Formats: sequence, structure tokens, C-alpha cells
Amino acid sequence: MGIAVNHADIEAVVEPNSRLELVQTGFDFIEGPIWHPKERTVIFSDILGNSIYSWSKFGGIKILRHNSYMANGNAYDQQGRVVTCEHATSRLSRTDFKNGGEYIVLASHYNGRELNSPNDVVVKSDSAIYFTDPTSGRSAGFGVPREPELSFSGVYRLEPTSGELSLLIDDFAKPNGLCFSKDESLLFVNDTVRQHIRVFVLTADGTVENDQLFANLTGDKPGVADGMKIDQAGNLYCCGPGGIHIFNQSGILLGIIETPEFAANFVFGDEDLQTLYITASTGFYRLRVLIPGVATFAP
Repeated sequence: MGIAVNHADIEAVVEPNSRLELVQTGFDFIEGPIWHPKERTVIFSDILGNSIYSWSKFGGIKILRHNSYMANGNAYDQQGRVVTCEHATSRLSRTDFKNGGEYIVLASHYNGRELNSPNDVVVKSDSAIYFTDPTSGRSAGFGVPREPELSFSGVYRLEPTSGELSLLIDDFAKPNGLCFSKDESLLFVNDTVRQHIRVFVLTADGTVENDQLFANLTGDKPGVADGMKIDQAGNLYCCGPGGIHIFNQSGILLGIIETPEFAANFVFGDEDLQTLYITASTGFYRLRVLIPGVATFAP
């Protein structure tokens, strides 16, 4: 496994001869990694293992929660609490792992009906929470089988002060990964069924407009549109067929970080934000890159 080069500019992003390092294996299906810059830890979920773990260079793997309600995506809020998407309960929750483990439910219903299964989540600098809500967690493979109560798979915004839940987009087949541009003026959302990435302009009130297709994810290897992040140069990284696809700001594919297992998500970590920590099915991997990622949490 290495770097599949599609454009010469990939050499400014990651060394073409780079190789993944396996950090830890033995998981069921891991997802939702987040980096804490002060504690220098990665927190991630094992959906099928029904657990949340932390990892550090010094302490190795530790379990934070045994019953995570089949947690998927995670994000830090501006106070350092962990916001989590739960497949088994159709809820978005928040846990303060550093202060007694206080747990609260942030969202569970829209217009009186249960959410499908919150999947991935990001927190804006103004504390607004954005998340995707496909039906994945209602299937036998990745959750608890049950019929959806909503007729659509949405992308939502949770207002930080009032707790009001707003539906932003309802025309995705299966919305999954999402991330902001570096200046938070854009919101990128991908679709695991249509295998593409769309980009929206974020308005002053937190809603979206000017929907455009940003890029298609192609390839005949295992993998779908999933976890997504952006680096300091504006390159967009997105899980897809064969590994992690890297696009420039114009949506041109530069190359693919090939992974030996189905890659679901990743996060930029280490002091310089130039190590990619990757959750790929049963294995937790890392790879050095040349351009730092955009910090999603700065305590």
C-alpha cells in the first residue's frame, strides 16, 4: 500500500513513497477519530464493538466507554466536551469525559419523529453543531434494525444557545462525512450512495445556499464516501474507494492514500497536525503528510 498518484501536485501534499504504519489492530469497525492538542490523544469509536477508546503515544489504548450506544462520529465542542453520533439510539449526545463523564442528549427527534441515525458531526467556532443523519444505524450491518420515522436523510444544524434543531438539507440519498472550509465560509458534505461531494455556502445565520457539486469519488476498490477533513492549503481529504482521496481546491483529484482495509475516517494529529490518524475497519493506522490539517479544536 502506498500513494496512488493522479496529479504531480500530490508531491507537495504527501511523499509518494510514504507508507502507512499500523498502530493498533483487533477492533471490530472503528470510526470518528478526534485529536486533543493539549492531551495529545486520539479518541475514536468502535461502532460494532460498542465502545469509545482513547489512544496516546505514551499511554497506548484505553477504553473510555463500554456501552457507547454504537457510537459513530465524534467532535469536540468549544469547551472540550465530546459530541457523539449514536447509531443504536438515533441520538446526538455530549459527554464531558474530563469532569465526571457527565452525559446529556442534545438531539433525538425532528418535528416529533426520531432522527434516523446521526452519523458524523462537526462543531463550528461559534459553537453551532452540524451533523448528518442517514439511515445507516438502522441496518443490521452497522446498527439496530428498525424502520425509519423520517422520510428523508437530512443534514442538520443545532443552535448552541437555544438548542433548536434546524433541517438544512433533505435531498441526499445517504449524507455521511462533512467538514468546513478553513475560514468556515463553506460546508462540504458527501453522499455514500451517489459517491460525490457537494459544497454549500454558509450564510450569516448558519444556513446554507449555492449548492454545487465539488467532486466525484471513483474507483473499483472497496470504500465509499465517508470521513472528510481539510488541510491548511485547502486540499480536501475524503475516504473513498481504495483509501483516502485528496482533492485540491478546484476539486481535482491529486492522489489516493491507499489503505489495506476499508477506511472510514481520519484526523490530523500530533503537535504539527501533520500526522494522519486513520480508522480503517479493524486497524488504527497513521501516516505523515507535508501540509498541516486545519485544527477542529483549539483549547
